[in-house]
Amino acid sequence: MDVLAAFLSSTGFAGLTWGNAVMIVAGCLFMGLAIVKDYEPLLLLPIGFGIVVGNIPSPGGMPLSVYDPGSVLSYIYYGVREGIFPPLIFLGIGAMTDFSTMLSSPKLVLLGAAAQAGIFLTLLGALWLGFPASEAGSIAIIGGADGPTAIFLSAKLAPHLLGAIAISAYSYMALVPVLQPPVMRLLTTKAERRIRMRPPRTVSKREKILFPIGGFLITALIAPGAIPLMGMLFFGNLLKESLVTERLAATARTALVDVVTILLGFSVGASTQAKTFLTPQSLLIFGLGAASFVVATAAGVLFAKTMNLFLKEKINPLVGAAGVSAVPDSARVVESVGRDDDPSNHLLMHAMAPNVAGVVGSAVAAGILWSVLAK
Repeated sequence: MDVLAAFLSSTGFAGLTWGNAVMIVAGCLFMGLAIVKDYEPLLLLPIGFGIVVGNIPSPGGMPLSVYDPGSVLSYIYYGVREGIFPPLIFLGIGAMTDFSTMLSSPKLVLLGAAAQAGIFLTLLGALWLGFPASEAGSIAIIGGADGPTAIFLSAKLAPHLLGAIAISAYSYMALVPVLQPPVMRLLTTKAERRIRMRPPRTVSKREKILFPIGGFLITALIAPGAIPLMGMLFFGNLLKESLVTERLAATARTALVDVVTILLGFSVGASTQAKTFLTPQSLLIFGLGAASFVVATAAGVLFAKTMNLFLKEKINPLVGAAGVSAVPDSARVVESVGRDDDPSNHLLMHAMAPNVAGVVGSAVAAGILWSVLAK
């Protein structure tokens, strides 16, 4: 009987709390959204399963969780905690990104910049609610809808909030097709949604090669804190556009980014233990993240409408919603909403310009926040 009692006390059932049960259900919900609804399955499936793994109670004295020194999961989580995984993700993103549409119409870059208003307005809101400056900056970056950037910045400024911020950022990235269309339709008229834009011009090979070099120099000088992200993003893009390192570019955008995505998603999910995650502060972070994302979407649309007051060749305001960094999902949403009113109006390529500009903009914003708030 003593052996049986010892065995029962060592099982996960003995230490299971209602909080663990809630988080396990949440993890299953994430996996369900990935499998049934196809919402960002490459992210939500590893995160969802990681949430389940992270909320199985460990017997005393057995180092199993991401927070137990020496455990296998803690070694994997090291890449998240120290900000190693996000730059590697950016390397892969750079190797698969075509900046041609942005280069062909530089004015659309302004829409990507305008969408970053969600970050800075949420920063003010978080400060007003009483969050310390470092925590407020980490929460605000959720508005960029860029999971790796949110993880990178929170690892530097507020590592104790890393799990809540990462889950919030990736949740809203996955829910782009749900959250953005109502905001887009509310702020535009049917006539505006039917505006047709001129096809983008052809960008030369020389422009494509020079851009990552010049882009890195400009962004690094403006925000040195963004060097780890921007350096890897533009390096990956140079591997792609130079056409002499195709094998390296192919590895960066396939095998490397896939491996890092698996490890990052799983370990972030495993970090959301109920005792550290189910707190009023985490719920407030989720609320601020949603507000930040909505504000970013609205800012992009409204700025496009403002630009139209001064432009002879009008911009479809829907394109402004793609200024958030959720590449390419926001651009696809713009295409879908535009085609609802005019099935022959294709906005995808135009929307990619502010979409990739938003990736750069959110990373630069993260670099600025790190430089300013870490002091």
